[in-house]
Amino acid sequence: MTVQQKSKLKKNDEVIVTSGRDKGRRGEIIRVMNDGRLMVAGVNMVKKHKRPNPNVGDQGGIIDQEAPIQASNVAIWNHESERADKIGLRIEDGKKTRFFKSNGKEIDS
Repeated sequence: MTVQQKSKLKKNDEVIVTSGRDKGRRGEIIRVMNDGRLMVAGVNMVKKHKRPNPNVGDQGGIIDQEAPIQASNVAIWNHESERADKIGLRIEDGKKTRFFKSNGKEIDS
């Protein structure tokens, strides 16, 4: 049985990789999965061998594509301070808002 982790990161957030092979690379989140993994554009690229399909017109070959990365291995990018940051949650008037922990400014969603 897998445990679903609720991530504070959302689609289209710009993140920086904090550990692993792609440490220091930045990219935009393409997809957030239920198991706590993220698809980040241009990060964790793998080679996939694709079989040709003449019925559809696919040529086949070796293609590069993104692989999922753990959400714990990335941090949101703060454009004002030009560094990685943590995310906090505020509840104002019954509505949740995300903010940067370092300067308290809201994250544009």
